[in-house]
Amino acid sequence: MVGPLIPMGVIPEAWDNVFAVMLGMGFGFVLEASGFSSSRKIIGTFFGYDFVVLKVFFTAAITCMLGLLYFSYLGWIDYSMLYIQPTFITSAIVGGVVMGIGFSMGGYCPGTSFAALAIGKLDALTFTGGMFIGVFLFSEAFPIFEKMYNSGNLGGMLVTDSLGISTGLFAFLLVVAAVGMFWGATWVERKVKKVEY
Repeated sequence: MVGPLIPMGVIPEAWDNVFAVMLGMGFGFVLEASGFSSSRKIIGTFFGYDFVVLKVFFTAAITCMLGLLYFSYLGWIDYSMLYIQPTFITSAIVGGVVMGIGFSMGGYCPGTSFAALAIGKLDALTFTGGMFIGVFLFSEAFPIFEKMYNSGNLGGMLVTDSLGISTGLFAFLLVVAAVGMFWGATWVERKVKKVEY
């Protein structure tokens, strides 16, 4: 759960589940504090009046990336011990389309639906129930989708590998892109709110 810090002996293995619970609670708190328990706030990304979802998750990605980069430079993290989820092109595209449709229709992703469910939102209960039904149906029908699911396997590939650039350069470019995205999202929000009023 805490990456290679446990295998490296930095953190005792007995603390693994403790950190898992603490990180899970922290993630849920951040989702709720950011307003992600509101489907209207989340759906605002698709209509251009509220980009808080994009801003929070982009900030989280930048923070993790820079943290790993600096930890690597300091010798606290060994990149070779990190698990990289294999990339399956076909299932990633199909899954992205299905997830996008569900996200835009329901106003929740799996994580935010649980945050909303925890505070008693009935629409989140419906969404979460539908998600469990979908997971059950997919698992039962998996033999039908298995070939598609496993096609286009690129292995544990990093963006830096596919672009042929260093991690430092990629980090710099992503930070620049994030700053541009923050500015652009704020500009769109102002334009949309002016039209509303």
